[in-house]
Amino acid sequence: MLVGGLLNFANSSMKRAHARKTTENNQLITLFLSGDVMTGRGIDQALPYSVDPLLHEPYVKDARFYLDMAKQRSGNIPDPLSFDYIWGDALQVLDNIDPNLRIINLETAVTSSSEYWQNKSIHYRMHPKNVPLLTNAKIDVCVLANNHMLDWGRKGLRQTIQTLNNNGITLVGAGLDAESALEPAIMELAGSRLLVFSYATVDSGIPSSWSAGEDRAGINLLEKLDAGTAEKVISDINSFQKKTDRVVTSIHWGGNWGYKIPKVQREFAHSLIDAGVDLIHGHSSHHPKAIEVYNNRLILYGCGDLINDYEGISGYESFRDDLSLLYFATLNANASLHSLQMAPMKIKKFRLNYANEKDTKWMVERLNRECQQLDTEIHLTNNHLQLHW
Repeated sequence: MLVGGLLNFANSSMKRAHARKTTENNQLITLFLSGDVMTGRGIDQALPYSVDPLLHEPYVKDARFYLDMAKQRSGNIPDPLSFDYIWGDALQVLDNIDPNLRIINLETAVTSSSEYWQNKSIHYRMHPKNVPLLTNAKIDVCVLANNHMLDWGRKGLRQTIQTLNNNGITLVGAGLDAESALEPAIMELAGSRLLVFSYATVDSGIPSSWSAGEDRAGINLLEKLDAGTAEKVISDINSFQKKTDRVVTSIHWGGNWGYKIPKVQREFAHSLIDAGVDLIHGHSSHHPKAIEVYNNRLILYGCGDLINDYEGISGYESFRDDLSLLYFATLNANASLHSLQMAPMKIKKFRLNYANEKDTKWMVERLNRECQQLDTEIHLTNNHLQLHW
């Protein structure tokens, strides 16, 4: 059975993690990486504390609509939800594997601000009192450079930053000015430092005015992906990186739907790795995309959604945005890729559940269709996914 297989995966991975710590002197590190975590709208309305449900979307004016849609599709949803409920079975996988660091793309402002961004059709926010949803999952780093972080204005961004700081969650990719938005998260791991940088591109639906300025709160925004931008990013990284540091660069880029990986993204990712970046953590697509290993470094072009409130919404069923992956990347002492394992999950009733055998095989087949172009392959082993290259 799939559930048993995933439990075996989690338990065996936990044993491997313990072995690393006791026999390899902490030289291997395992990172949990996720795509978009969107806890606003319907999910926020189902949590213990909720913001005003008023929305400013073209067709939906009340966030409770998304909660009602999910109930119509899947049946009753507890009210209110506990902070652990959303993570569901993922908590057991996370806690058993016990990665050294947990990194998510938080694509929701944590604010009660009502000053929404004009001329933008979708706005995500979660009440600040719901932040235990993140702390209960032991999230270490939230990357904030994405297309929803200023949905509720600069006031909303400032409250997001303050709330995360007050709750001991490291943030990166946004700040009260350009200097703080650029600064990486610096984490002490395995006797050395791991630096996490966060960038976003305008082609993911971000207004240029969201860019942080000298005296302006905003995000770490790239206007385009070209050689000049790559040189600037490399220079930024070099100003912080020490010789023994491992470096993760998280990038919110491209559109929400479609499997094609633009040539410019591949060239940009390759140039960063050639300059010393060890892992590219890409996101924006609402479904997982192909995975590449370049010079023994991992490139995730699109991690897909991890948490969303799309249940019951039609239009993109062929992409299966109800299916999510938990990514566990293990790096060697020299930061080359040791392994990538993925736990398949399914969103149902606003909860991450173990994916069944049929859905897991669908994910493997779809990913292999895309990965073959990048000379990688996904194997299904004991009902978890493992990257081969």
